[in-house]
Amino acid sequence: MDAIYGLMHGFGVALMPANLMWCFVGCFLGTIIGIIPGLGPSATIAILLPMTFNMDPTGGIIMLAGIYYGAKYGGSTTSILLKMPGEASSVISCLDGYEMARKGRPGPALGIAAISSFIAGTVGVVLLSFLAPPIAAFALSFSSPEYFALMVMGLSLVVLLAGDDVLKTLLALLVGLWLASIGTDLFTAQARFTFGQSALLGGIEFMSLAIGVFAIAEILLSVEAREKVEMLKIPKGLRNLLPSREELKACRFAFFNGSVTGFIIGVLPGAGSTIASFVSYGIEKAVSRHPERFGTGVPEGLAAPEGANNADTGGALLPLLTLGIPGGSSTAILMSALILWGVKPGPLLMTQQPDIFWGLVASMYVGNIALLIMNLPLIGVFTHILRIPLYVLYPIILGVAIVGAYSVSGNMVDVGILVGFGLMGYGMQKLGFPTSPLILGFVLGDAMERALRQSLSMSNGDPTILVARPISAVLLVMAAVILLSPLLRRAFAKRNLAAASAPHS
Repeated sequence: MDAIYGLMHGFGVALMPANLMWCFVGCFLGTIIGIIPGLGPSATIAILLPMTFNMDPTGGIIMLAGIYYGAKYGGSTTSILLKMPGEASSVISCLDGYEMARKGRPGPALGIAAISSFIAGTVGVVLLSFLAPPIAAFALSFSSPEYFALMVMGLSLVVLLAGDDVLKTLLALLVGLWLASIGTDLFTAQARFTFGQSALLGGIEFMSLAIGVFAIAEILLSVEAREKVEMLKIPKGLRNLLPSREELKACRFAFFNGSVTGFIIGVLPGAGSTIASFVSYGIEKAVSRHPERFGTGVPEGLAAPEGANNADTGGALLPLLTLGIPGGSSTAILMSALILWGVKPGPLLMTQQPDIFWGLVASMYVGNIALLIMNLPLIGVFTHILRIPLYVLYPIILGVAIVGAYSVSGNMVDVGILVGFGLMGYGMQKLGFPTSPLILGFVLGDAMERALRQSLSMSNGDPTILVARPISAVLLVMAAVILLSPLLRRAFAKRNLAAASAPHS
C-alpha cells in the first residue's frame, strides 16, 4: 500500500506542467541523440548535465532520466536500418532487425522495437515501484566471484548465436576477449598489446570496433557484389509501416522474456544492458521451435533484446535510488547530479525526499508513453532513409561512421582503427566467421577480467572461491551446460539416428 500511495504522490509531482515539460524534453533529446552513433546515454547525460545546475532538483533529475531511457529507444534505429549500432546494447538488434529491413519490413521492425521498449520499460518501472527493497537486498549478495560467473554465463551464450560452426564462433569470441585486453592493465599500470602506440594505452573504442565490423564491412560486401544493387523497395501504406497481428503474436513471449531478463540483470551493478540483451536473445532462441530462423529476420529475435535493453533502465535505477550504488556509467552520472543538488541517494531517499524518488518513478511511466507517442509516428520518416539510392546512402554512412569514431576521443587513430576493423569484419564474413561473438567478447572481456582478478585477490590466489559461493557455482554450472549443449544435441541426434536405422526384430 505504501508503494501505491507513493505512486499517487509521484504522479502529482510528475504531472506538474514544468516537470511534464522536462520529461518530454528529456525523452526527445534522448531519442534524437540516441540515433547518432558514438553518443550513448552516458555521453549525452554528461554533455547536458550543466544545463540542469540551476534547475529544481526534481525537474532536473526527471529530464536526465528521460534522456537516459530515451537514448535507449533511439539507439535501435540505426541498428535496424543501417546495421550501425549506436552503443553496445544495440549490437544484437542488428541480427534480426537489419534483416527485417532488408526484406522490405523496416517499418514493422521499428514498430516492434518501439512496442517492445514500451512494454519492457513499463514493466521495469512497475517492478521498480513495488519490488525495490527485496531485489536491492538480493543485488547486495553479488560480489566479484558472482560477477565473474555472470560474465562467463553471458559469454557461453555464443553457442546459441552460432550457426553450423561452433568452432568459428568460439574463435571469434576469443579474438574479442583479446581485443578487450589491449591498453593499460588496471592492476599493474603496464601497457598490454599496444605495440608502442600511445594512442592504444586507453584501449580500443567500442564505436570504432562495432561500426567497422558491422557497417563498414556491410558496405564493402555490397560494393563487391557483381550484380546490380537496387534501392530497397519499401511497401507503402500504414499497414506496412506497423507490425502485423501475426508478428505481434509471435513476440508474446519475447516481450515477457525481455522485460524480466532486462530488469533482473539491470539490478546487478556492473552487469549492464549489453549482457541483458544477449541473454534475452539467447533465451528466446533456446525456447523457439525454429531456432534456425534466428538471424534471418524473425520479429521475436528483435523484440527480446530491445525489451531487455529498456527494462534494464528500471533495474539499473533500483540500486542507485535505494542503496546509493550506481550500476553503470549512466547511473553514476545521475548519482553525481543528485549529489550536486544536495540529494543523497540511498535507503532514506524514499522517505526523506519523496518528491524526488516518487516523482522520478512516476515520470518514467509518463516518459514511456511519451516515447511511444513520439516514435510510432516517426516510423514512416525513418523508413525513408532506405529509399535513398545506395550510391548516396553509402557515402553518408561512411561519413557518419568516421565522425562518430573521431568524436569519441578526438583522435584520428580511432578513424584508422575503424577502417582496420571494417576490413576485418569484411574478411570474417567472407570466411564465414560470425561477428556478434567478437563484439560480445570485447564488451564483456574487461569486466570479466577485473572480476576474476578481484576474486583471486579476495582469496589470496585460491581459484576455488569461484565455486565455493552458491550463486557463482550455480552460474558456472549453467554456463557449462550451455557450452556443452551442442555436443549433447549431436549425441542425442546420433543415438536417435542409430536407433531408427537399427533392424527391428
